[in-house]
Amino acid sequence: MNQDSPQTNAIEWSVSELSGALKRTLEDSFGYVRLRGEISGYRGPHSSGHVYFSLKDQSAKIDAVIWKGSFSRMRFKPEEGLEVIATGKITTFPGKSSYQIIIDSLEPAGVGALMALLEERKQKLAAEGLFAAERKQALPYLPEVVGVVTSPTGAVIRDILHRLQDRFPRRVLVWPVRVQGEGSAEEVAAAIRGFNSISGMDGIPRPDVLIVARGGGSIEDLWGFNEEIVVRAASESAIPLISAVGHETDWTLIDYVADVRAPTPTGAAEMAVPVRSELLATVNNLSARHGETLLRLVDRRRTELRSAARALPQPDMFLAIPRQRLDLATAKLKPALATNLRSFETKLSQLQNVLQRFSPAAQISKIAGQFDAIGDRPHDALLRLFEQKKRALTQSVERLNAARGTLLRAESQRISQQGDILRKTAERVPAAMAQLLTRKAERLASLVQLFDSLNYKSVLSRGYALVRDASGVPVRFAANTMSGQGLQLEFADGAVAVTVNGDHADEPQVEPVPVVPKPSVADVPPPPRKVTPTKTSGGNSSQGSLF
Repeated sequence: MNQDSPQTNAIEWSVSELSGALKRTLEDSFGYVRLRGEISGYRGPHSSGHVYFSLKDQSAKIDAVIWKGSFSRMRFKPEEGLEVIATGKITTFPGKSSYQIIIDSLEPAGVGALMALLEERKQKLAAEGLFAAERKQALPYLPEVVGVVTSPTGAVIRDILHRLQDRFPRRVLVWPVRVQGEGSAEEVAAAIRGFNSISGMDGIPRPDVLIVARGGGSIEDLWGFNEEIVVRAASESAIPLISAVGHETDWTLIDYVADVRAPTPTGAAEMAVPVRSELLATVNNLSARHGETLLRLVDRRRTELRSAARALPQPDMFLAIPRQRLDLATAKLKPALATNLRSFETKLSQLQNVLQRFSPAAQISKIAGQFDAIGDRPHDALLRLFEQKKRALTQSVERLNAARGTLLRAESQRISQQGDILRKTAERVPAAMAQLLTRKAERLASLVQLFDSLNYKSVLSRGYALVRDASGVPVRFAANTMSGQGLQLEFADGAVAVTVNGDHADEPQVEPVPVVPKPSVADVPPPPRKVTPTKTSGGNSSQGSLF
């Protein structure tokens, strides 16, 4: 043993043991924490899929790691310079003798959060096709009316009006809105839709181009132009729209959806109208060039005409061949006419022969010969037909006479039989009617007895009375009456009116009122039915009648 080494009771640690002890102590003391800081040194995922960067603030920095599995599940991805809130576990890295945070979740904070929200909204609207180039409209070259959506008190509107006046004076319609703060997005969207709703029929002209303008500012100041309501209003605008929000480095979502983005409000005015003096110079230059071009064109056409005239042959050369053809045709014309005449004469002769065969005189002669051949045959045929019809008619008359006698005998016999049946029926009718009347009388008597048994007046005849109130409704219980109430008592021989006096336990005092008694239905005897015999038309029997 070296006698010069100092003696101590301190525990001897290895580097690995000390690193492990520090790791356990740090993890046990802190565990999961939430850190707010700015992302620094972010270079994207490593080849292994893990992500390495640092979180820093104004005075400190801590290394951060996101493992591959956690990174794939994150909805919000880290970006350089973003301020975020990280949730994870504090641990150590023994290889560098440093501590770090293993991040499980990440969310934006502050301006970084706004940037993340802006990026998410931008991707959403781009997926809907609002930023597509084919949706953008071309600006009119020289608009008659320019609509401006901006604050009426800022320097922006003065810059736009001054620039328009310098370049090409046009009529300007200003829709005053707030360009930052609460409610600014709704006012800008309403202004864009309001300009598009102008029909021009009420004296206010419809703008040919719109300028949405605002001066520079922070992302919070310009946030109203990142709202979805403004972007959708700009995408729905049928009027070409120029976005001039902020400075040249400031980008908002309305810049992506606008038909044209201007770096500044002054630049928007320059895009809206051309320079009048330049336009006049251009028109004058084009007019001069047009005149010179026409002169050169006339000279060139004159030269071409002269060259074409020199290349044309002489007029006699044009007429020589047609004249020769005319001479040859003249020589051939006379023989052709003679041949044609002979051909027509032959055809005429043939037609004459055909007409002679079919002439009216030939047709009449032919028909007269046919009549002579017929002779008296039609007359003889008519006489024979007349005799046949006469014999047939005579036979029909004889058959009809025979059938008529047979039919008369049959009808006489049938009438005699029907008369016998009618007489027998008339003999049975009085007895049948008497039996029917007897059954009906018995049925009526039984119904009268049943009515008497069911009639409530039969109960009244046994000493009962029916109590009704003033409206004629029956009163069933004494509890339903009250003192002074008028009642009506109906007996078998009549009705009396009474008045209730005192409590229900007391008997009501009866004040009789003479009432004419109504006769009971049971007391009225049925009218007698009388049967009077009458003679029938035949005189052989009598029949009862109810009348």
